[in-house]
Amino acid sequence: MSGVDGDTGAFTAFTDRRRAQLASEIGPSAEHLFSPAYTDPVPSPDGTLIAWISDRDGRPRAYVAPLPPSGSELPVEQPVRALNTEVDPDAPCDVKAVSWSPDGTLLACEVAPGGGERTRVLLLSPDGVERREIASGACAVTLGSWSPTGRRLGVTIFSSSGDGEGSACLVDLRDGSSTVLASGPAVRVCAVSGDGRRAVVRTGRRGARSLELIDLWTGRRTDLLAGGDATVADGRFGITGGTLYLHTDAGRERPALLAVSLGEGDEVSLAWEIAGRAHDDLDIVALDPAGARAALVWNVDGRSEMELVDLRTGLTSPLPDQPGDVVTGLSFTRDGHALLVASEGPAVPRNIARIGLDPDVPFSQATALLPAEPDDVTLDALEQFVTPTLHEFTGEDGLTLSGWLFRPRSAYGAAPTLLWLHGGPEAQERPVFQPLFQALVAEGIQVFAPNVRGSGGFGRAFSRADDLDRRFTAITDVRAAVAFLTGSGLADANRVGVSGRSYGGYLTLVALAWFPELFRVGVDVCGMSDLETFYADTEPWIAAAATTKYGDPGTDREMLRALSPIHRADRITAPLMVVHGRYDTNVPIGEAEQIVAALREQGASPRFLLFDDEGHETHGVANRAEFVGEVVRWVSGNLREADSQTA
Repeated sequence: MSGVDGDTGAFTAFTDRRRAQLASEIGPSAEHLFSPAYTDPVPSPDGTLIAWISDRDGRPRAYVAPLPPSGSELPVEQPVRALNTEVDPDAPCDVKAVSWSPDGTLLACEVAPGGGERTRVLLLSPDGVERREIASGACAVTLGSWSPTGRRLGVTIFSSSGDGEGSACLVDLRDGSSTVLASGPAVRVCAVSGDGRRAVVRTGRRGARSLELIDLWTGRRTDLLAGGDATVADGRFGITGGTLYLHTDAGRERPALLAVSLGEGDEVSLAWEIAGRAHDDLDIVALDPAGARAALVWNVDGRSEMELVDLRTGLTSPLPDQPGDVVTGLSFTRDGHALLVASEGPAVPRNIARIGLDPDVPFSQATALLPAEPDDVTLDALEQFVTPTLHEFTGEDGLTLSGWLFRPRSAYGAAPTLLWLHGGPEAQERPVFQPLFQALVAEGIQVFAPNVRGSGGFGRAFSRADDLDRRFTAITDVRAAVAFLTGSGLADANRVGVSGRSYGGYLTLVALAWFPELFRVGVDVCGMSDLETFYADTEPWIAAAATTKYGDPGTDREMLRALSPIHRADRITAPLMVVHGRYDTNVPIGEAEQIVAALREQGASPRFLLFDDEGHETHGVANRAEFVGEVVRWVSGNLREADSQTA
């Protein structure tokens, strides 16, 4: 699709030039590391339009274009409209989520000024004429689900009070009034029934989720997940309203698709399983508009596997492979004849494809929709990227762990290595498009990205294995990863670095302080340096939801202090780069400033890379290119220096 409406074409041209300039500083073929990303495909209810999110103009924005009918040839040249989602003249505004109203007249967009946590929800007409904001005076607003009539929209509203309570509300778009359904940490409106009588609301802290079925006529509440200890909890109504489908791991080790029947009154049946696997997590569920099928995405050792399930019989059938190894978004077209799939892989930038579901239609395989099929030059460049291999190793207590190794093609024997630790900690390292990894590999530095205990994708017990005081053992998994790499001859023990983002940045600082003899360089990207000040300064709703993972600052102060790397900063000897965004209120900038100050007080010279227009993640394409270039120079320079000192 091409032909951007309005004045965004000039901005795109500038961004393309800047992308090429910065990429040329990193290495050959690096321009393709910063190819535009396309995510979150959502077809309009009448099937004529598609909305998505892309950073093709330099930052994540929402776009709308005509959707070629199922059965038509692709790609098709179509006019593209970028929606105006700017709300703050002093900060760029990143789009985080888009959702069509059931009548197709409006798009709800969750936007983040500066990429921060104080998100807002806008309602925009697809032609850009109508525009209004939901709960404009709130501290933050996040997007939930629409009512089937489109008259009400589910949102979660956060105030600036320090209790961390959010309010899951149904906002009436006719008069702006709202009905509070539930309050608490991380509450969310998951679904509203077709007759408008019932709603499903998620409640609970991280790792302790519940689902409540609320009768909006009588006020009766029914706990759908006995025990309230799920890590995954979502629900949506079937087309008739008589069945409620649950995506959860409540009472089981792995997330699965369950169902309950709803009676005319308040009766709710016992749940039964529609689809579940003993060794794989269910990642994504998309319901067919006709109500007979669901498309499922399974997490199979980090890669995605898709299948269709008949909701009446439970019979499943496989789907064609998607372009990338990992599916990040999935939706049916309105006619049910195709799926829109967002995916990515180590050598496949974030893209949107269409998969036909009718065997009589000629394109039953995945066909590129956004962007168009890559040209030969792009394909040649992408083929130079490295595909990782999955390795298993054991923690110091014998627990089986795993990680992805990105190894230079020319590497022979023990190579200079950077560990990369993901965030969350409930996130999971998967074989996705990682410009930093590929740029490091191009410089001859291999990257090992482990999934230490606490990661998602390996079952509920594994994801909880680092909660509270179990974090002390989890930290030793970093040392175990180094022992595996050096002991197997893959890594040079004198040239190992450690890095990570968010929780991974925190774990980086801990590893540098606890195991200083192991590392020759470190990169902390928006990590916590002091868990006590993190709790004091982060957004109240983030703090309230985190106590089940890290501990309660009111009762676990000694544990939080013992786990905070700021109190062992004097043991950090490796050169450290600290990266942060000024708009980050998840892990506030003070976490970076205090570790930098502590190291400077002891005579060290940490590098501090601050992005004035970013939040907890680096969304701007030019900023990401600068980040990759700076990290590659920092890591490669220090590892080469370590090599010369030991030669």
